[in-house]
Amino acid sequence: MTEQKSREIGTLYVVATPIGNLEDMTYRAVRILGEVDLIAAEDTRHSRKLLARYAISKPLVSYHDHNEKQRLGGLLERLLAGENIALISDAGTPCIADPGYHLTAACAAAGIPVVPIPGPSAVITALSAAGVSTERFVFEGYLPSRAKARADLLRHLRDEPRTLVCYEAPHRLAATLADMLEILGADRALVVGRELTKLHEELFRGTVAEAQARFQAEPARGELVLVVPPGARPPQVSARDALRQLLADGGLSRREAVKLIAKEYGLSSSDVYRESLKLMECEDSEDS
Repeated sequence: MTEQKSREIGTLYVVATPIGNLEDMTYRAVRILGEVDLIAAEDTRHSRKLLARYAISKPLVSYHDHNEKQRLGGLLERLLAGENIALISDAGTPCIADPGYHLTAACAAAGIPVVPIPGPSAVITALSAAGVSTERFVFEGYLPSRAKARADLLRHLRDEPRTLVCYEAPHRLAATLADMLEILGADRALVVGRELTKLHEELFRGTVAEAQARFQAEPARGELVLVVPPGARPPQVSARDALRQLLADGGLSRREAVKLIAKEYGLSSSDVYRESLKLMECEDSEDS
């Protein structure tokens, strides 16, 4: 995809910007921001500081959670008229727990090219240095601010086999750690990334209980990323033992128990049925 302005239709550039250290700006991001006709920024006052650092002087328009519906039509018109627009957020990659999804979706529907200009992301930055398995992970954005919703989500994620990554606000960290202590357990491993790439960057590694003690003694400030590795999984019950327990409970018929175990363990019903007969023979011999 060319980065030159089209004669017929414009291009939306989704441009990642630093999450803290302004030196993390890429050469390509600086060039694109200097070439577009308009920059749609989450907070224009915040973005002007970044643009001034790189001597970029381009028109700015605000585009955030509270005005994206009102701005969307105007931005699409300008793109369809041939203007190139850059979308940036206050920090990191737009559309990742940030405004922008509606604009990129509308551009895709209208046939307007959308070009990502990759760069910093707090999620990837935290994972890269956390020292935990990153082969598979799940990103939950910001945890719910309401206590019940947050607790319900943590219960749902308690046995998640992938590494969990989420954002949290400093003023809610104490409540979140208290919920994690109760639901995930005091010994569950936890990494807290604070002020990543900034002067007071910190990567706390320990348990939930240790994190609670650390941040009670010194309340957190700045942006936070929480990384929770999978917990130790309980030992799996064998299919034979599970079948024996179902038959002993007597709540299901033999046929129902066989069908349930076959489905749960991915076995053939005939093999499970034969195993049930062996168990019955063993029980009969023990009783005689």
